[in-house]
Amino acid sequence: MILPEIGQPVSFLQKILHFDYWLFAKINQEWINPFFDKVLPFMRESELWIPFYLFLLVFITLNFGRKGLWWACFLGLTAILGDQLSSNMMKGHIFRLRPCQDPRWIENIRVLVKYCPVSSSFTSSHACNHFALATFLFLTLRATSRWWALAFAWAFVISYAQVYVGVHYPVDVFSGALLGCGIGYVTSRLFTRLIGPFSLPTYNHVHA
Repeated sequence: MILPEIGQPVSFLQKILHFDYWLFAKINQEWINPFFDKVLPFMRESELWIPFYLFLLVFITLNFGRKGLWWACFLGLTAILGDQLSSNMMKGHIFRLRPCQDPRWIENIRVLVKYCPVSSSFTSSHACNHFALATFLFLTLRATSRWWALAFAWAFVISYAQVYVGVHYPVDVFSGALLGCGIGYVTSRLFTRLIGPFSLPTYNHVHA
């Protein structure tokens, strides 16, 4: 495992950066296998998940009618807020060189994507967007099934892939995930307050 030189980790921020570089090197250089090399770059492609989003829209609108249409609008709002706050606000005010653009890593990093963005690495928009959606999905649909908690596993895999392929550091992903969870929490609370919660239908059984 090769780490870039950052000096002795004396301050709290330097200790965080040292750990961030160490964990990135572990994920990108050591915790690897041919299967992940093939699958994880593909998992982070937004086009892959279009059928999943379409399924969600059809499933919710068919089962919950007008409320389901409002849910779809709030889901879209969640995605827009995640993208705008991460891509415009955070990246616009905090610039961090991506590992795939950093000359200190150039001889050791594994870049598994064809294009390395030149935009700021902080925060990860992939992590922000998908954790925002996962939080919104879970908080609005958990009353219908406990399986919606798997949305967080979905968001984690996509976020982990950002580090694995070499386009983000772990801190970028973790910070994006926190921001996304906050966005998803706010939009889910707003949906529940304005539109109302989802619930499974109840049936009254008449006993003879």
